[in-house]
Amino acid sequence: MSDVDRAAPLPTAEYLPFRPLAERIAHGASMRELVPLESHAQWNPPAVRHDPVDVLERQAGQRVPTLIPIRYGRMAQSAFAFYRGGAAIMAADLSGTPSAGIRAQLCGDAHLLNFGLFETPERTLVFGINDFDETLPGPIEWDVKRLAVSVEIAGRDLGFSDAERRKAVVGTVRAYREAMLAFSVQRNLDVWFARLPAAELQSRLHGLADRTASKEMKRRINQALKRDHLRAFSRLVEQHDGRLEFSYRPPLLVPLEELLDLDQRERYVEVIQSFLRQYRESLPPDRRLLMETYRYLHMARKVVGVGSVGTRAWVVLLVGHDVDDPLILQLKEAQQSVLAPYAGETEFECQGRRVVEGQRLMQAASDPLLGWYHIVGFDGGAHDFYVRQLWDGKASIDVSQLSPDGLVVYGESCGWTLARGHARSGDRVAMASYLGEEATFENAVADFAVAYAATNEADHAALCAAIEAGRLQAADPEN
Repeated sequence: MSDVDRAAPLPTAEYLPFRPLAERIAHGASMRELVPLESHAQWNPPAVRHDPVDVLERQAGQRVPTLIPIRYGRMAQSAFAFYRGGAAIMAADLSGTPSAGIRAQLCGDAHLLNFGLFETPERTLVFGINDFDETLPGPIEWDVKRLAVSVEIAGRDLGFSDAERRKAVVGTVRAYREAMLAFSVQRNLDVWFARLPAAELQSRLHGLADRTASKEMKRRINQALKRDHLRAFSRLVEQHDGRLEFSYRPPLLVPLEELLDLDQRERYVEVIQSFLRQYRESLPPDRRLLMETYRYLHMARKVVGVGSVGTRAWVVLLVGHDVDDPLILQLKEAQQSVLAPYAGETEFECQGRRVVEGQRLMQAASDPLLGWYHIVGFDGGAHDFYVRQLWDGKASIDVSQLSPDGLVVYGESCGWTLARGHARSGDRVAMASYLGEEATFENAVADFAVAYAATNEADHAALCAAIEAGRLQAADPEN
């Protein structure tokens, strides 16, 4: 082949992102000079701070009014329950804390009970993050601190000593830092496909002297293996006059027809058809074809979680081949992330898509039927939703069954998992370089956790006082 025939080399494509490793390492290290690791210990409530009860009331303005007392009742149960529902309160507080400015996709609500077990599409059980309602790109320290404080608060609820709690918090953050160091030298695909099998967590807990945690883990694995759409079908659906429909268990499970007035009933077909069309269009072609083999039967409102109570959440019953081939989807309203006022708005036109894309970035293996849609609902308001399977092999660990050493192991697993999520979407090399190889970061965050847990206790007391004074109405969380 002559030189004339030989193809000329292609020019470097400027749009392809590339930064030399040395530059990324130097960037992370330089940020330690601007934002010392020790600075993450700082937490002093500002002189002018949003009233936590005001924050909750503002959120209530965007939710179903009749369900708000259930939310307050659940949050009032304990300081830990309050923390679970107070993501918006902490987001405002975190926005004023030191940050190195190294961003990744955040969970946005990375507390202990938002980690758990779930089945992959290959039907293997793994441990991972299982709630992404608040996901958004932002500073990595925000997720780490939210997780660390949840460990401290859980330890307080369990009556653990100061030393036992600190060991668990430090272990959680150390696991995050060491995992990030390990991910920083791994190949991209190895990081992307890294997983923590449920059996590995079970093995770690089994190695403890206290067997309670190991028994709890075994029980939760068995529970996860049983919590599929067939189990959900048997628990939530009944036959009435020859028709399959959701049970009537107000206020936690209410069939759609019980909620609609005459005018809203006239829009029933229109709303359902719009949901089905948009949801299917949000799926990849192969799963779109799969969903077109199912037909719609029934719909009900279902109250879920603690912080989510009051947002619009539905369950939808579909059947495939016949009535012995059911599928139950959960439709959950996606409002603006609590991080958005401080981290920036989402790039997506639909908040439901924000949740789905964030989950796909952070989670080891996402539900293959994840989708989203935007709709003018029965109430005449515009709402965004995301869609997932209900009870698709999901279970959370009962933290109340953990010993002090069990909390250490569980926290370490959460720390590793969070680091993997951040490493997939952010500059893991710069992150690792900033965090360093010493224990400075975890000790600083442990100090922060102690200080912020005290603030959370005061905020919880403020909620209880508002309920006692009649400012807020709380309902029995079991009804």
